[in-house]
Amino acid sequence: MNEPLVVILLATAITSGTPLLFAALGEILSERVGILNLGVEGMMLVGAVSGYIVTVHTHNHWMGILAAMAAGGLMAAIHAFLAVTLRANQVVSGLALTIFGTGLSSFLGKPYIGQPVPDVFKPVVIPGLSKIPFLGPILFRHDALVYLSFLSVAVLWVLIFHTRWGLNMRAVGENPAAADSMGIPVYLTRYIYVIIGGMLAGIGGAYLSLAYAPSWIENMTVGRGWIAVALVIFAVWHPGKALIGAYIFGGVDSLGFRIQALGEQAPFLKTISPFFLQMLPYVMTIIVLIFITSETKKRRVGTPAALGLPYNREER
Repeated sequence: MNEPLVVILLATAITSGTPLLFAALGEILSERVGILNLGVEGMMLVGAVSGYIVTVHTHNHWMGILAAMAAGGLMAAIHAFLAVTLRANQVVSGLALTIFGTGLSSFLGKPYIGQPVPDVFKPVVIPGLSKIPFLGPILFRHDALVYLSFLSVAVLWVLIFHTRWGLNMRAVGENPAAADSMGIPVYLTRYIYVIIGGMLAGIGGAYLSLAYAPSWIENMTVGRGWIAVALVIFAVWHPGKALIGAYIFGGVDSLGFRIQALGEQAPFLKTISPFFLQMLPYVMTIIVLIFITSETKKRRVGTPAALGLPYNREER
């Protein structure tokens, strides 16, 4: 059954935005406790290749997801050790991890280039809900990881804004010295959420290699980790707004791949260069950052006060 053009575009936006959403949710957790993580791109790549390799050998895509989570979490643990324990410059640490993750993923994945993955995530049609006019084809005909991303947004929204754990998290990100004086374990809290954030980034990477484009290609994230970091600012550190932003970015990104397929339904699209469309997500990222930067001159947009600042308990 042929769906209307707008339905196809919106459904594709969700699919394309899912890896961005996982990575952005992970970055929100990390930044909420005051740790800037610029290693998201590297964590996504390591997650993508780890998930792919494990799936090839186990023939089980869920085992691949667990491997991707473990790989992303391990990368994040390195960042946490450098930023929290050693109090290294968080920008330098994150950039180093991105470079390391890019090289490591290329090295590990080189023997697997061109190998078919035996078990991939396929769309799961939800009975009843998928028949809802307009919304059904857009929201309820995706693979399990898309549904997991919906659930993750809801869980993190409740965690951050409606639990004591979330209150402690925000306290650590706003004023770690005050949080420490109240008995909140600042170092442990930062370690936990940075590692969980890396695990989510790993899932985002594995989504690319096991669902979105089931294969392994070097540097297959093509900058999505950086877009995810910008998306956190766009979403003002809120999971719900990150979902909306991810799908906006995903929709723009997917146009470059859908232009030929949709040309028959909308001939005018054939006149637009696909290279121009593929450039749009990065242009949008720059525009968003410029807009947010100009807004911060007028008012505080919700940036955690201790973001990027190392905490030394002895100096409290």
